[in-house]
Amino acid sequence: MSKEHTDLDLLKKGIKKLALALPLLFLSPYLITLSFLNKDNYTFYLFLFFGIIAGAAAIYLCFKGINTIMKSIF
Repeated sequence: MSKEHTDLDLLKKGIKKLALALPLLFLSPYLITLSFLNKDNYTFYLFLFFGIIAGAAAIYLCFKGINTIMKSIF
């Protein structure tokens, strides 16, 4: 009877993806809030664009990181 162990290299990759997503999870709401505070000039569109991109990247990295960790465990 052989025991299957966790793939540590795959686990490290998943943790790195989650570590990259963590600052984006804080940055995206901050940028979106900055954009709505500057509605009267052009920085509204600039901060809103980068806030939405950062939010989408955070969601993607969280999904891929959790998916990678689950693959390494099972």
